[in-house]
Amino acid sequence: MFDFSKDLLKQSDLALEKAKSEFALIDEITEYNQQKMLYGFIKNQVSEAMFTPSTGYGYGDRGREVIDRLFADVVGAEDAVVRHNFTCGTHTLGVALFGVLRPGDTMLCVTGLPYDTIQPVIGIGGDEERSGSLCDFGVQYEQVELLPDGTPDFAAIEQAVKEKQPAMVYIQRSRGYSLRASLSVSQIETIVKITKENSSAIVMVDNCYGEFTEKKEPTDVGADLMAGSLIKNPGGGIAPTGGYIAGRHDLVEKCCYRLTTPGLGREVGATLGHTRALFMGLFQAPHIVGEALKTAAYAAALFSLLGFETTPVSGETRHDIIQAIKLKKAENLVAFCRGLQKASPIDSFVVPEPCQTPGYDCPVIMAAGAFTMGSSIELSADGPLREPFAVWMQGGLNFHSAKLAVLCAAQEVLAQEQKVNG
Repeated sequence: MFDFSKDLLKQSDLALEKAKSEFALIDEITEYNQQKMLYGFIKNQVSEAMFTPSTGYGYGDRGREVIDRLFADVVGAEDAVVRHNFTCGTHTLGVALFGVLRPGDTMLCVTGLPYDTIQPVIGIGGDEERSGSLCDFGVQYEQVELLPDGTPDFAAIEQAVKEKQPAMVYIQRSRGYSLRASLSVSQIETIVKITKENSSAIVMVDNCYGEFTEKKEPTDVGADLMAGSLIKNPGGGIAPTGGYIAGRHDLVEKCCYRLTTPGLGREVGATLGHTRALFMGLFQAPHIVGEALKTAAYAAALFSLLGFETTPVSGETRHDIIQAIKLKKAENLVAFCRGLQKASPIDSFVVPEPCQTPGYDCPVIMAAGAFTMGSSIELSADGPLREPFAVWMQGGLNFHSAKLAVLCAAQEVLAQEQKVNG
């Protein structure tokens, strides 16, 4: 069994008490979203026959067609495409961007610099990263910075939209490797309103990590397009790979032409037996997201009691599953990841080491003992070895197991602190 110090267990009990009201709110949101999900399954008459694998061209795949309609219903969109052959979140976002933007268009990002891996897709990294990017295809990029407190600058967004008349206003909902707050659906709704009142631009949201953390999704409040990964929230820890794009029917159709080819779009693409897992994962997603949110709330409460700064702070309303903790030193960051890895169900014996990772400008350390490689709805933690040596933790298939992993991470950090302080 796990051997935690009495002092740490005492702090854990205090953290659980501190997070009690936050847990109650998470349960309320989870129940609402699970009801919405169940209704979607019933409305769309999901049946065993829809899980039958298709091969070759995949024409007439009933399950593929129904999961698209089901997902659109659940997120309040006109249309959606849910596919196992989106390789990751960045690929899914790239398909959406290339699907709807054309040479000469302007893409206006209103949430500051996008996170590391999407920058080469846009073409805003170095010259070596521009080949095949949106910039390489003649799409212009503009950016509106966030306010000093990390919130959207609505006045600057309005001015930029009026002046630039962009084809797309792009919103990154989650924080990426930054310490700003993630955007709420209410804030996204305000950006949508500003955009629609001052231009004909479409609004696209990178919704990664945000699905089912609130009762509404960006497409419920007027976003024209949103995209995300199935090995994050909406895959429920069951989908082995994939992504989704949801929004206006005409825009989703254009994205489907980019995913396959013009003229064929969504009508081709064998499911190869993945459909059952995608349906199962989607059904489980609201509950699993709730468990991940509880894990984040508990970690924030515990580490704040241990003297570390967290964002979101304990008790703050959450809009994604990510919990950032400022660990002050590189050694503490490494210790946290190693502790979390020790309590992972898969590869618990592996010792994480910082290494150079494609898409990042410095070594990154990652802890992820997941059933699905890279699945960030399963408990994982990572961070670049640069100031402020923060770790970004996300996921947790069930709170009771994830709580043990957070305790292991805390114990390793405290041991590292004690070692330094003698």
